Amino acid sequence: MPRYKLTIEYDGRPFVGWQRQANGPSVQAVIERAVKAFCGDEVTIGGAGRTDTGVHATGQVAHVDLTRDWPAETVMGALNFHCLPDPVAIMACEKMHEGFDARFSAIRRAYRYRIINRVPPVTFERGLVWHVKPDLDAEAMHAAAQVFVGHHDFTTFRHSRCQAKSPEKTLEVFTVRREGHEVIAECASRSFLHNQVRSMVGTLRLVGEGRWTADDVRAALAARDRKACGPVAPPDGLYLTRVDYRPAEVDTAARAAWLSGGGSAGPGDQAGAEDDDGEGSGD
Repeated sequence: MPRYKLTIEYDGRPFVGWQRQANGPSVQAVIERAVKAFCGDEVTIGGAGRTDTGVHATGQVAHVDLTRDWPAETVMGALNFHCLPDPVAIMACEKMHEGFDARFSAIRRAYRYRIINRVPPVTFERGLVWHVKPDLDAEAMHAAAQVFVGHHDFTTFRHSRCQAKSPEKTLEVFTVRREGHEVIAECASRSFLHNQVRSMVGTLRLVGEGRWTADDVRAALAARDRKACGPVAPPDGLYLTRVDYRPAEVDTAARAAWLSGGGSAGPGDQAGAEDDDGEGSGD
């Protein structure tokens, strides 16, 4: 069966999250229904990250297996037609090598968090940003964000119901910058814990307001105690923006090694499967 890689954009406001659930509409269910309407196949698509209620994406990735070998542009056009009127769009579609997995083949996930920092209320982007009135010091937030970069135990910054086997993650980059009234936080890692990005951003807001220092953030991280975390930022401003993958030949070799070793869960580093906030496992 041919496997297709879908790059997906969506407005998370109408959905209970990426993952199909019984308690409300999901992005996954919208695309699966679109596939059935297009070609009659009943499929379960695999996503790179299980974003939670209200979390958005400009670069979510999923894979789908179809019974017929359709041109990628046909699949993309048909799915976009059948996803309407839901706010879900297939931005790109391509046929992939055997063994590609949107979740297990990923080597990096990137998130952006948007804060509108002004006194007047948000109008056009309500639900798409976090509105914070007190003036934020973005430079201080950026400096404090560097505390998170590197390999750490992020127990303080994970949800109490996080299902990851280990609280240790390696954050590759975390930047904060101001663009006019908008403060933008961006971070990247192979994977994230449940609530990790929103927990870190909510804590950095305290720094931006002058209520915490970088040393306070460092102490909270070292505490390894959820109660040491600052207030968690809302889902409104969080976006999954990009998922990076290893080259096809490396991915194929990893799958072959996994099969020869009798793996049972899926090819790839299982530590990379426990993903955030939408952070993959939700917020």
